[in-house]
Amino acid sequence: MSDPSPVSLTGAAPETVLPDPEPDAVAALDAAAQEASAEPARAYRALAAVAARFPTYLEAWAALAEHAADDPVASYAFARVAYHRGLDALRRAGWRGSGYVRWQAPSNRGFLRGLDALRRAAGALGESDEEERCALFLRQLDPGWERR
Repeated sequence: MSDPSPVSLTGAAPETVLPDPEPDAVAALDAAAQEASAEPARAYRALAAVAARFPTYLEAWAALAEHAADDPVASYAFARVAYHRGLDALRRAGWRGSGYVRWQAPSNRGFLRGLDALRRAAGALGESDEEERCALFLRQLDPGWERR
């Protein structure tokens, strides 16, 4: 008796691409970034307003984490939100805990930026084990990771 289902002979790991974010969220973050560059003192409020309005928009949380890099506790908290919301989004997109989530897909960048910010903040807090886990996870998700 033969099995009619196709067999994959490539052995390639599956790749997950997150759905594109809402255009309104992208526009709001772009406006916040412009406001932040014009008036750096208002950057946090502008970015936080985007995250509050679009709480599932990973790029907003990653931007907050990167903006707060001088405050490792705040950066860690924002990055942790990006990371966990990103894992939820990945699971909804079909990710099963392994496979690629590459930078080349723009919709994946919020998650990867958040994970990288989590790595940096963990290191700044002396959490070397978590810093190393995040670095390894980044390389597993995107073997070409070495952006920053």
